[in-house]
Amino acid sequence: MAVLLGACSMKQGTTATDDGAGSDSLSAIEVKFATGFTVRDSAGVRLVTVGKNDRFALVTDDAAAVPAGYTKVKVPIRRTIVMTMLQLSNFTALDAHDVVKGITGTKNLFNKDIRQRVDDGRIVKIGMEGEFDPELIMAAAPDVIFISPFKRGGYQAISESGITLVPHLGYKELDPLGQAEWVKFVGMFIGKEHEANALFAGIEQRYTRLKDAADSAATRPTVFSGEMHYGTWHAVGGKNYLAQIFRDAGADYVIHDDETAGENLEFEKMYATAANADYWRILNSYPGDFSYDALKASEPRNELFRAFKERKVIYCNMKQTPYYESSPVEPDVLLKDLVAIFHPELVEAGYQPKYYRLLK
Repeated sequence: MAVLLGACSMKQGTTATDDGAGSDSLSAIEVKFATGFTVRDSAGVRLVTVGKNDRFALVTDDAAAVPAGYTKVKVPIRRTIVMTMLQLSNFTALDAHDVVKGITGTKNLFNKDIRQRVDDGRIVKIGMEGEFDPELIMAAAPDVIFISPFKRGGYQAISESGITLVPHLGYKELDPLGQAEWVKFVGMFIGKEHEANALFAGIEQRYTRLKDAADSAATRPTVFSGEMHYGTWHAVGGKNYLAQIFRDAGADYVIHDDETAGENLEFEKMYATAANADYWRILNSYPGDFSYDALKASEPRNELFRAFKERKVIYCNMKQTPYYESSPVEPDVLLKDLVAIFHPELVEAGYQPKYYRLLK
């Protein structure tokens, strides 16, 4: 199958070929939004760079020669271990649970198929980062293990086993479409490039159409996010994934001028920033039905915010909704939930949100 050539302007990560030569066995992959991996196909070998230093040569033939500095991986892989819900979401979206042989745990896991596989032993729980069970990992016999370097680690002992560790950096993407595009990354390893391309094309089309509509809305409400925890308020920065999806939904995030990933603020500073914001977004794992009374009980000063007074709190409960389990590959659904709140005239009447809704 011919690989995608540079008919359009090349971006970071866009698939390229050497000397116009295509691969007969690797489907074309074009990376349009993700910044954490790049792809280049050459003479039947797919060269994938993750971050700055991790390089993998994906081959369908064990005898294929690979450039120096690349770790050879025979694809499609048949067995793997995933470390995060974000990674698992890629396999779920690609209908590839058969490839997953190990996960870290099942806390707040909604997917019935994965739970059944854990119950009957087809998937093992290897323990949390820093506390892995080496025997269970070896019993799972993974071809590769997808890791998240930002976690607590514990990967050294695994690496000494000879198992190839593949960083999955989807969590670092600042663009919602960039995070979702990591489904193509997983697709390359499991031989589902076609499915990944088609899946992402639909996500991009729906997301872009709704974003364009929100961009033309007559008004742009303001919004802030988070809660007080242990005396501080973690406020995400203006370059954060969340800030971007607010902008794409036709709203202005109150910390737009902060380009950091986020910072911990005292209540007074957060109140000074967000006292008059139109909306307040909250994501938590409240045990039971969250309410304005519960929000006030957690911090009495919360009732001072305009968004509290006007009952414009946007809420998602992770104990009741598979937020981290499925939203990484559904940014278009997240966006629609928010647009339905900020600009309800832009969505169909009777729309039922999946993740975010106004708190009652």
